[in-house]
Amino acid sequence: MKGAVAAGHVKTAEAAMRMYELGGNAFDACLAALAAACVVEPVLTSLGGGGFLLARRIDSRPLLYDFFVQTPRQRRARDEADFYPVIADFGTAQQEFHIGAGSIATPGTIRGLVGTHDRLGSLPLAEILAPAMEYASEGVPVNALQAYIFSIVSPIYRATPAAEALYGGEALQGEGTMFHQPALAETLAWLSAEGDAPFYQGEIAQRLVTLCIDQGGHLQLADLENYRIIERVPLQHRYRGYHVATNPGPSSGGTLINFALSLLDHQDMAAADFGSAAHLKTLAHVMARTNLAREDGILSRFTRHSRLLEEYLAQIAGHPVNNRGTTHISTIDGQGNSASLTLSNGEGSGQLVPDTGIMLNNMLGEEDLNPAGFNRWPCDVRVSSMMAPTLAEDHRHLIAIGSGGSNRLRTAILQTLSNLIDFAMSPEQAVNAPRIHFERDRLDIEPGFAAEAIAALVANYPDHRTWTSQNLFFGGTHTVCWDGRQFSGAGDPRRGGVFRCRHAS
Repeated sequence: MKGAVAAGHVKTAEAAMRMYELGGNAFDACLAALAAACVVEPVLTSLGGGGFLLARRIDSRPLLYDFFVQTPRQRRARDEADFYPVIADFGTAQQEFHIGAGSIATPGTIRGLVGTHDRLGSLPLAEILAPAMEYASEGVPVNALQAYIFSIVSPIYRATPAAEALYGGEALQGEGTMFHQPALAETLAWLSAEGDAPFYQGEIAQRLVTLCIDQGGHLQLADLENYRIIERVPLQHRYRGYHVATNPGPSSGGTLINFALSLLDHQDMAAADFGSAAHLKTLAHVMARTNLAREDGILSRFTRHSRLLEEYLAQIAGHPVNNRGTTHISTIDGQGNSASLTLSNGEGSGQLVPDTGIMLNNMLGEEDLNPAGFNRWPCDVRVSSMMAPTLAEDHRHLIAIGSGGSNRLRTAILQTLSNLIDFAMSPEQAVNAPRIHFERDRLDIEPGFAAEAIAALVANYPDHRTWTSQNLFFGGTHTVCWDGRQFSGAGDPRRGGVFRCRHAS
């Protein structure tokens, strides 16, 4: 099968390409990459986290599969929960995260992997999981990006004896160290034989629940038994002749991208040179207005878009938002099937399901889930997210795109899409082009824009920061394109991106 992938690690992309070589479709490739990413990108994703897959079969409309985390059905008392802060050191700044068994939400990744395979896959599950099993068993070298991320969050990956035993001896030793995960390889083999039943009804479920009972977590067996994939109709917008589909409510990232595109509809972007003062001022203005759109009570400021904003506020009501770190995978095959998948494990809770190698998420430690104070999240609710897997197509082009980068991912996707559509850039040019990001009244600017354009821009944004190099702060828009004959694409270098394609059947 002809096909292409863009992802955040060479082994993640390799797993996808192996599926194409076996005759698999874009969904087989995407799911093999998912499993591989849980092995080789362990801080960014895990079988103990969750995600969103936007999939389009060649003969049908796009469909969003929501297998993000769910809040537990019941809360333990605050003084019974294992929940505490750790400090991550970014060098130039520090950030507080909250971890422990009391930070674990109901994981969805394994059900998402198996359930979407049942619906979309063409190869056996054992074939899908084989590359990940190999990487976990034989080991993979820790690359520069993973070493850097491990160095930032090392307190989490040393937080418990189990975490220290798995990560302290190899993964935390720096770039080039071989990282072996034999327990995870055994777990993947177990799942390949029995599907998701061990994790949601069987022995792994019992281990997870026992850990929570003993260590101060909230999850009970009913949380796992009742977890379901939710199928959602994507949010769609027609932009310059392209049908753009993205993650709908209750998640917020896709809705905000849609809103920003609706603002760009009224601007002649192609008339301004990329990186000109006019172009950058338009982008910054759209980002500022989109940020205001996240706030309640501002609909009167945007009467032209009041319906969209009212729908947005209604959709996210009661669904706490998670803004944590992520990774992304895009795939398209030669038949025109396309997939965009974004995954997250937060930063990890420090707790592993015993004897499985699965690091569990810390999604309940997100401050936005607890506006009234920690341990007050709403019970039994699907968590919202900024993650926004996106597909776009016109009469002959397909684009699969998405990004990691917490709240910055929506501006990264917006700018890369605009680069592709408005400025007719190649995927490599569109992804590598410098970006800006506006949030909380501060404008961040990557290097690469002309000095006179930056000077004109910052005159209106006194609170700004100019970066000296590209940085993962600005997201990672791993992108695949297909024109019916040839694949093109780019992995974002800001997040270790890799693009691979196979043109021969």
